[in-house]
Amino acid sequence: MFNIDINDTVYTVQEDMKLLDFLRDEAQITSLKNGCGEGSCGACMLLMDGKAMRACLLTVAKVAGKKLTTVEGLSEREREAYVWAFAQAGAVQCGFCIPGMVISAKALIDKVPNPTPQEIKQSIRGNICRCTGYVKIEKGIMLAAQVLRGELQANAQSGAGIGTSIHRVDAREKVLGTGHYVDDMHVDQMLHAAVLRTKYPRALVKAIDISAARVYPGVEAVLTAEDIPGDHDHGHIFHDWPTLVSVGQETRYIGDALVLVAAQTKKQAREALALIKVDYEELEPILSPTQALEEQAYSIHPKGNLLSTTKINRGNAQEALAKSAHVVTHHYSTPPTEHAFMEPESALGIPQADGGIIIYVADQSVYDDQHGIMAMLGLPAEKVRVISKLVGGGFGGKEDLSVQHHAALLAMKTQKPVKLTLSRKESLLVHPKRHAMELDITTGCDANGRLTAMVAKIVADTGAYASLGTAVLQRACTHASGPYQIANVDITGLCVYTNNPPAGAFRGFGVPQSAFAAETNLDLLAEKVGISPWEIRYLNALEPGMVNSTGQITDEGTAIKETLLAVREVYENHPYAAGIASCMKNTGIGVGLPDTGRVKLKVLKGKAVVLTSAACIGQGFATIATQIVHEATGLPIQLIEVGAPDTALTPNSGTTTASRQTMFSGEAVRQASLKLQQALYNSSLEKLEGSEFDGEYFGETDPMNSEKLNPVSHVAYSYATQVVLLDEQGKVERVVAAHDVGRAINPKAIEGQIEGGVTMGLGYALREDFPLEKGVPTAKFGTLGLFRSTEVPEIECIIIEKNSSPLAYGAKGVGEIASIPTAPAVASAYYKFDGKLRCSLPLQGTPYKK
Repeated sequence: MFNIDINDTVYTVQEDMKLLDFLRDEAQITSLKNGCGEGSCGACMLLMDGKAMRACLLTVAKVAGKKLTTVEGLSEREREAYVWAFAQAGAVQCGFCIPGMVISAKALIDKVPNPTPQEIKQSIRGNICRCTGYVKIEKGIMLAAQVLRGELQANAQSGAGIGTSIHRVDAREKVLGTGHYVDDMHVDQMLHAAVLRTKYPRALVKAIDISAARVYPGVEAVLTAEDIPGDHDHGHIFHDWPTLVSVGQETRYIGDALVLVAAQTKKQAREALALIKVDYEELEPILSPTQALEEQAYSIHPKGNLLSTTKINRGNAQEALAKSAHVVTHHYSTPPTEHAFMEPESALGIPQADGGIIIYVADQSVYDDQHGIMAMLGLPAEKVRVISKLVGGGFGGKEDLSVQHHAALLAMKTQKPVKLTLSRKESLLVHPKRHAMELDITTGCDANGRLTAMVAKIVADTGAYASLGTAVLQRACTHASGPYQIANVDITGLCVYTNNPPAGAFRGFGVPQSAFAAETNLDLLAEKVGISPWEIRYLNALEPGMVNSTGQITDEGTAIKETLLAVREVYENHPYAAGIASCMKNTGIGVGLPDTGRVKLKVLKGKAVVLTSAACIGQGFATIATQIVHEATGLPIQLIEVGAPDTALTPNSGTTTASRQTMFSGEAVRQASLKLQQALYNSSLEKLEGSEFDGEYFGETDPMNSEKLNPVSHVAYSYATQVVLLDEQGKVERVVAAHDVGRAINPKAIEGQIEGGVTMGLGYALREDFPLEKGVPTAKFGTLGLFRSTEVPEIECIIIEKNSSPLAYGAKGVGEIASIPTAPAVASAYYKFDGKLRCSLPLQGTPYKK
């Protein structure tokens, strides 16, 4: 028996166990998050006798007799100080890491009330944030220290309209850990799920024996593919991904699921898995696109190993290259990479008395989930309700079904609530990654440096299942020519199945890969011409009214040249090495596909409530929507609320992908708000109780194979230029990021997106990798190469506003583009630093890569 003091309450624990499991599952202290379970991320930080410690590395026995403090144990004064300071700084995005950050900050400030910036960086070195780039968290800690010293008042904010950096509407619940992520939920009679996955990337499943698991104490269900009542396969574009691999089928990657178990405790569920016997015939996997495309290669899927081909053709590229004064050809390689969102996947299914089900999720589209689960269960839409809780980051990695369908199936079979939360190890195995690509790029220009042609072949490894691979490859190809006018392009892309983990959506959606290759070629062309990398970009940059490589005429809001001008001085004046890269990125799905933002604005209990399924995965859509309603109606923000995505209450506003929600759902919010404003002319909010106002924006575009001379591929594009500066030791000392955002609804939120994107881009450039050994991932969360606070350089954001469009008050997407130009800019800086051309990521021979 052990006695432990948590926040001045003494708990008696009968047997030793992991401290984090006791705190979250038994004491239900859920501000501490289980981000990795291996001591790498700091999301479970607490104070033990005043020292910051990771709860996942401690046991109940180790802390007996110690005084433990979590965010729940802060004084009222401390709570208000941290809430205000973190909100004021813009430190909160997805929020999953924030309570752990607050604990690390308290440990520092209790000992050093007036910390230096370096001491603050060092204090959170054990805490990983994947959203913010740490810049604003560090600022938040500095502000909190000032408030707690009595030097600064936590003042109320003034103004809330477009262009104002208001506090995020969800800051309080995320700072204090009172907001619920799915794994924080506890309901009566809840069972815990576990999944048996294949031992081999490719194997024939000859037999599965679940008899011992079925009778194990506490086990209430053991399910195989035979227990699926509806469709067995799911997927965004192609239904090629089995919910469970059945006997007689081959597994296709190491994350494939075979058996589901639901038991009364997590421990019982895991122990039952160990009793399941599977008879495999191990088979040789295909581990590269080259191997997959060989004539004698077996077919991973019935239709073969070539998932899709993309072609972009304008002019006569080969003829233009033959006439070019300078031509550069190089081969480039980019690796698979892990999203490393802070919150591992989690879902809770709760069966309903009417034969339906409610599933609580944390991902990028409740409607995508609903469609997949309906098909699997064979139920109509009205019987499958999907509700989103807070989402601890996504970056594209939470677009596919991972746990939602499994939790739903078990809940329906047991008729009890079932929660399934992946361990970090499982998460690394299961969800799709960024596509590894091999790129051959040829770029030509005339004697003055004006671009004449580009020829490219891009081969993407989409892994075992299609996910969104076809669309990712498409963006890699359509954006390969960058934000430049090139009259002649010939680009071919191949998306290929292998037995590696699937690849799908990841921030940038194929463009980080092609931009790295194309931008590096551009520097080499500039060298041949005898002009600077800045000059060749400015000379060829798109202007309003020009034609991009897909044939689309650029609009009046095109501001790539403005981003280049904004960084010119810092680029040209750096003494050691400065690298530069530019890019563009679509806003919206485009290419002729359905693409609609939808909102209902409902007057409820004296407030204007925004109802939309647009998922906030850290980018802060609820805050953006609040500002748009305020701008259109003049209502104070205290009278505006944004509801959670819920298929029973909120209209389908599409997936949070393609940098689309601020513009698409934002425009829908604007339209609904203007209708409310009209109604308020003749009435009061109280008298409008129960009224609903709809808003909808459909982004009309042309398909990829359109025969129009100038098709509209996307409704808008954002543009960016980033400059990376190295010090004399070859370490990155500063990044200057100039971004065309159309109109900045909340400048501080945009800065946070850019800082986080730059930090992610630095990781991609310098350290991040996802090594595979015969198709099996070998990385842990702590070895992925993620940047920590002490390693992030100074980041300066320059926001360019040039967009007269009334849509969403002129806002364009910034979520994805923030991380696209960083890697090529880093490569450009190292080429200038030591003259070595680096054509693969992560870059070799830098102080960051041994």
